[in-house]
Amino acid sequence: MMTFSIPSSVQSDLGHPAPPWTITVGDGPLIATAIHAGHDVARAAARVLQVSEEVRLREEDPFTDIWTRIAPRRVEVALSRFMVDLNRPREKAVYIEPEDAWDITVWRELPSQSLFDLSLSLYDLFYEQVHALIDDALTVHERVVVLDLHSYCHRRGGPDALLADAEKNPDINVGTGSVDRERWGPEVERFVADLRAYRGPIGPLDVRENVKFRGGHFPTWINQTFGGRACALAVEVKKVFMDEWTGVLDLDRHASVGEALGLAAANLFEEG
Repeated sequence: MMTFSIPSSVQSDLGHPAPPWTITVGDGPLIATAIHAGHDVARAAARVLQVSEEVRLREEDPFTDIWTRIAPRRVEVALSRFMVDLNRPREKAVYIEPEDAWDITVWRELPSQSLFDLSLSLYDLFYEQVHALIDDALTVHERVVVLDLHSYCHRRGGPDALLADAEKNPDINVGTGSVDRERWGPEVERFVADLRAYRGPIGPLDVRENVKFRGGHFPTWINQTFGGRACALAVEVKKVFMDEWTGVLDLDRHASVGEALGLAAANLFEEG
């Protein structure tokens, strides 16, 4: 079984012992990723960040890493998207101007060249290791599905504001903008149908494709890189499982979403 590690030089530059991500290699053709779950930043970044931890947490996808346990192969990222956004093209992976980050002023002073280089070296290493993870799965399985798990805010007006328009904000948005429907149409349709059919504590769920998001750079890269043998679905869950302003998790709702995802994922490779 292959293993993944972070070079000691990169870990040292981060300035803390926690690895920027963890890759678990198991059996089966399903991979789950949580690339925006993390909150960690390099020590040098923490010194020049202006954005508060509370605002950062609201724009990150906390607790989505727990859902990756539905898959035997998984990627859990501990690094904050405010350090490097792994779901954007390389040239846009480090937020510089407020318009790069929802009009948030990210930096008190711009990151140094060494900090910028560290972010991009992490970006390159991440894509290299995920490429190897998918390649490894494809040596055993003819086709692989990657569930790119995210969450999104729906109370941007404040903790007491009205909820966002439900018509434009489904409970789960499945981003399939870069998916080859000729190759993967049945799997996409089955996944969406099974999520809609869920009747647990949080169901029924409003599940639709490409209403809020079509999928970012990461799933697009997967869908374009492996000759059609890997399909990435960008799964964006509305933050109905937590308070997006305080960060407090509703354990039952979170577990219910995880159950729905797990049941739908289990059927992806079933015949018929």
